[in-house]
Amino acid sequence: MVETDPVSSPGEPGRRASAPASNLALRIVSAIVLAPLALLAAYLGGWPFAVFWGLAAIAVLWEWTKLVTGPSWIIAGVGYAGIMLAAPMLLRADAERGFLAIVLLFATVWTTDILGYFAGRAFGGPKLLPAVSPKKTWSGAIAGALGAMIVAVLVASYFGTFNRVAIAIIALLLSIVAQLGDLLESWVKRKFGAKDASQLIPGHGGVMDRLDGFWAAALVGCLIGLLRGGFDGAARGLLIW
Repeated sequence: MVETDPVSSPGEPGRRASAPASNLALRIVSAIVLAPLALLAAYLGGWPFAVFWGLAAIAVLWEWTKLVTGPSWIIAGVGYAGIMLAAPMLLRADAERGFLAIVLLFATVWTTDILGYFAGRAFGGPKLLPAVSPKKTWSGAIAGALGAMIVAVLVASYFGTFNRVAIAIIALLLSIVAQLGDLLESWVKRKFGAKDASQLIPGHGGVMDRLDGFWAAALVGCLIGLLRGGFDGAARGLLIW
């Protein structure tokens, strides 16, 4: 889905080759640190989970307000950050299936991102939406979505017996939505002339850059869960078909 950004001029081949590798190394180190923290918070639930996502929401709101201008955009940022907190909290509140719902979201979004990145670089091809995000490709988007379906089914099967076809379809939907969330943030950054939301996360840019796909997937997953399971069973509504 993502190809490496150019980082040097044509006359600097050494820098052009080494900088992307350095950036990838930073991305890997950041992921090694942050992914276990996110999983631990999801496992613990309760106040550690609320603190984790509360801090994420605060960081996103801070980045958004630094990025945009105008009262209407600030109001939109409050809603954006509020969803970042509310959607995971509502899904995790389901005592029986909440942890699995969050893990499934992580698995879907992370697989989409990782496979999209490497498949986009390996296969290239037509751009997904060059006017908004010129480095994303259809090959990466498709590879990320297909991979997310497989990983989601494997994760769900590890936790119990589920309708695998339904889980695969949900994962496909959430993968597509995650990629749309990524494009939405890219559009906002392009509109305001920014490459990254901030530099809080080495190799990734800002918190908003890292969670744009998760934000969208969590929102849609939460809405599906609420419609089918209510406020006390949102995760069950998402997972049980």
